[in-house]
Amino acid sequence: MSDSQSTVILETRGVSRYVGKNQDSVKAVDNITYSFRKGEIYNIIGPSGAGKSSYLRLLNRLDDPTEGEIEFRGRSHKSYPPTELRQKIGMIFQVPYLFPGTVMGNLEYCCPVKGRGNYETGVLIDALGRAGLGTEFLERDVSGLSLGEQQRVAVARVLVMAPEVLLLDEPTSSLDPTSARKIEQLILSLSQDLELTAIIVTHNPEQALHMGGETLLLVRGKLIESGCTEQVLRNPRSDLGRKYIDRELV
Repeated sequence: MSDSQSTVILETRGVSRYVGKNQDSVKAVDNITYSFRKGEIYNIIGPSGAGKSSYLRLLNRLDDPTEGEIEFRGRSHKSYPPTELRQKIGMIFQVPYLFPGTVMGNLEYCCPVKGRGNYETGVLIDALGRAGLGTEFLERDVSGLSLGEQQRVAVARVLVMAPEVLLLDEPTSSLDPTSARKIEQLILSLSQDLELTAIIVTHNPEQALHMGGETLLLVRGKLIESGCTEQVLRNPRSDLGRKYIDRELV
């Protein structure tokens, strides 16, 4: 492991998130402590309603924790303006949400170097290329793209902001198997080439095995298992972990 990869970039300490009001409130996230290191891959798995997406949304302040602390680069994430934090901790959703218009228009919207001519264009082309799309896509209307191409544009739009962490919430669940595997390979390449920390919510243990890295297993908002993906999925230590792998928890 390189020095950069051993650096903790994002950390949650005792974070909980309540949803609902008063007596009807429940803990969607329950006292999770975990450290994410620079340039590594993390999978978050668990049955439906486990709190996977709820936990992910805390990491770039789409939601705030009810309890606990989150640090990005050693500072409280609340000390960052939300816009700045979300540039550094980008997010990709299950269904790519793109603005009407061209691919270029979508990339320009998030570009931090607007109005700088050729330099701005170079930034857009570089991000598009890293997402696996050529310059011929710049003038295409997003409505005419396949779902896989739309997801790549969504990735490129985040890359324009030069993030250090990439959050992905079920990024392949709407795609056919071939497109899904290509997006998985894209994520692995970006993590390696750009030293991006990638944190992926997935309902599919096989996808987690393919992605490798570390895996967090959540059940009813609690962190039940964590560590090397092979260990968590091949030889879980807890009863709940074994039940999940045996598909007794869905």
